[in-house]
Amino acid sequence: MKRKMLLAMLVAVPALLTPLAAHSQIAPEKAPAATAEPTYKYEVFAGWGYTSLNQVSQSKSGLQGFSLSVTRDWGRYFGVTAEGGHYAWEVTGTNEGKPSVDQFLAGPVLHAPLYGRTSLFVHGLLGVVHTGNVSISPSTSFAGGFGLGMDYSVNKHMGLRIYGDDIGSSFTVTPYVPGNSPHRRFNAHTAIGVTYKF
Repeated sequence: MKRKMLLAMLVAVPALLTPLAAHSQIAPEKAPAATAEPTYKYEVFAGWGYTSLNQVSQSKSGLQGFSLSVTRDWGRYFGVTAEGGHYAWEVTGTNEGKPSVDQFLAGPVLHAPLYGRTSLFVHGLLGVVHTGNVSISPSTSFAGGFGLGMDYSVNKHMGLRIYGDDIGSSFTVTPYVPGNSPHRRFNAHTAIGVTYKF
């Protein structure tokens, strides 16, 4: 009995001598880590582009040229893009009359990270397409379509991009017949080039 009493006293004494503050200490919450990833509002793209030429009767070749775009981003996932292109050089054959295509389109774009430095985007575009050096009137049509692309980030500013879309337009079949045309044409369009964020 004396041994049990002595043992209880030996355990109780250190417990009483230990400061109460030691029992009530709580580790302070860590401040949220600051993200080192920079945020940019604008992105420009420049590169080589291609478009088919289905609105021109008996066209033998699609056209290549250059594509440009500017995107204004609101956050990481959403933006609005405006793009233009001039295509005037045949790819595989020789077209009669040396036709050219100019297109000016704009619309929303959605970004999604894929893996590492790679990300995907999808956009919907509306605007106009002009067909030059061809005897159709009007030579300008309302146009629109959807596209999908992939970005690869080289560094915090520079990147590589490839994308494709299908652009619908409406041109008259009979030359020099003005008015709205029910003859819809869809042209495959693709571009590859570099991006710069700022």
